[in-house]
Amino acid sequence: MNILRILLFPVSLLYGLITWLRNKFFDWGILPSSSFDHPLIGIGNLSTGGTGKTPHIEYLVQLLKPTYRVATLSRGYKRKTRGFVIADHSTLMHDIGDEPMQLYTRNPEITVSVCENRKLGVKRLLETDPSNEVILLDDVFQHRYVKPGLNILLTDYHKIFTRNYPLPTGNLREFRRGARRADALIVTKTPCVFSPLDRKLILEEINKYKIRQVFFSYIRYGKWIPVTAAAREQKAQKAKTIFLLTGIANPVPLAEHLKRQCTEFKSFTFSDHYQFTASDLEQIIVQYNATYSGSKAIITTEKDSMRLKDPAIQEVIKNLPLYYLPIEVEFHKEDKLAFDTMVQEYVKRFHASNKKEEAKKSTSAKAKTIQM
Repeated sequence: MNILRILLFPVSLLYGLITWLRNKFFDWGILPSSSFDHPLIGIGNLSTGGTGKTPHIEYLVQLLKPTYRVATLSRGYKRKTRGFVIADHSTLMHDIGDEPMQLYTRNPEITVSVCENRKLGVKRLLETDPSNEVILLDDVFQHRYVKPGLNILLTDYHKIFTRNYPLPTGNLREFRRGARRADALIVTKTPCVFSPLDRKLILEEINKYKIRQVFFSYIRYGKWIPVTAAAREQKAQKAKTIFLLTGIANPVPLAEHLKRQCTEFKSFTFSDHYQFTASDLEQIIVQYNATYSGSKAIITTEKDSMRLKDPAIQEVIKNLPLYYLPIEVEFHKEDKLAFDTMVQEYVKRFHASNKKEEAKKSTSAKAKTIQM
């Protein structure tokens, strides 16, 4: 932690107090928090980003869509539209944002929607297509105008919230005690081989926040996927020199993974959700061409690849061997069954409860008809 952040600690206390008071207003009912008679699963975090919300939502989509009709709702950060939008075959990244576009590209059979007003978004989703059986809400932990039936909090293994502070000293959006609102917590981006002692120590830190269930997940990297025609022609899955191009909150785990696969590594890092320009790519090309190597490749993330589909950028990068590296979330074996069961039972229980209510109403209505 640098000196400036330490000096700004009084500002962090003030910021934390403001967010604490806001949360109390919701707890006391001064600010309204709406519940819906529909299964809502919220995914969020205490920090400003980089915990892996999108791959965890993708995990939930893959878990639920074989059984239920799934919809997702997010804000659509940095999109150029406003209001409620549902993705379809004509939707562009600028219409819904990079992360929703990634979800829709992977899962065109589900309903992917965005709305800056989450309460309105849920209402519109239910009105537009009542057949949606479960709605996944992205980044709603601080957006308390909607109350999910199952609230899942994420925290990065490398930056666990218990060791962090509110902005601007740290990167928490509220005091740590806000974690108590979570029904479950996932410690993300843990090592694939996870020490039982490490697990125990983390659980001891987290237990005082009285979160009912805690799980541990890790990232599994897939094979390189070509973004350009040049990459498709090359058909390579390795290179001596790798150039990493990212505009995400925390590129460190990906960088560490790629460094182990090459002899020379160069990184071009931009801010989260950064909209790349042709000029940015031209500068990278200069350095790429100036690097002499037996084999070279440029790797980006799947989310970043959504922002590279602009025609002006496509023209600049068409001759580059550019790939994206897909990632998937996996849970450690002692957590996978418990997590999957928790989610499936919540949705199943909700729908079972609704069917009983409908049956009661139907029976009551028939009884009234007979009496008449």
